[in-house]
Amino acid sequence: MFSPPWAQDNGVVTYTAPMPLMLTDLDNTLVDRDAAFRHAVAAFLTEHGLPDTDLAWIVAVDASGYTPCDLVASAMAERYGDAVSDGAVRALLDNGGADRVVLEKSTEHALIAARERGWVCVIVTNGDTVQQETKIRNTGLDRIVHGWVVSEEVGHKKPAPEIFYAAEKMAGLSLRGAWMIGDSPHADIAGAVAVGIRSVWVSNDRPWIQDGYSPTDVAIDVASAIRRVLGVIHPSR
Repeated sequence: MFSPPWAQDNGVVTYTAPMPLMLTDLDNTLVDRDAAFRHAVAAFLTEHGLPDTDLAWIVAVDASGYTPCDLVASAMAERYGDAVSDGAVRALLDNGGADRVVLEKSTEHALIAARERGWVCVIVTNGDTVQQETKIRNTGLDRIVHGWVVSEEVGHKKPAPEIFYAAEKMAGLSLRGAWMIGDSPHADIAGAVAVGIRSVWVSNDRPWIQDGYSPTDVAIDVASAIRRVLGVIHPSR
């Protein structure tokens, strides 16, 4: 079992060696949130006798979780009326497929390799605390990463600098020399630029179309992104 170069006493982390900080997004980066949500919606439609063709509509309204849950719930209430209870819709959205996400072996192996090379890996994610922590624990990410910060708990969403500073504080490490890995140009890459750290955009085979800022590097998936960071020579501290 890997023995990390830090010690913990009464909740205080003390590092025994200089550590680089790797920040990673959760949804559609470390785990395929959209696939899990699609599976949850398909089960919901079947359970309530609704047409399976509505899957594409709900997924579009959800917009990879970026549409506020209240707006998604309102749209579904208008579409289905009394055919589906508000409680059933809320249960679907509150869970968000959290119990269906999986951690790909390639991602797990890349994270373990980063940890074994001395990186401190911290998840920085927007979303509901209970839902995001369910994903982290159900996939076993809690046994691999050093920790995580969730926007609901912090009170700030990416790309706000405050959530990155919260990750810095939680890890007990400076953002100097840190990297951010994520799939969202706006939340992850613009956020990294705002706090002056390097980044890898997980493209998922999409083109980069943003103007005014860009990632340090691009990778097709998160395992490749982590390997790119592992190949970097860390700046002196």
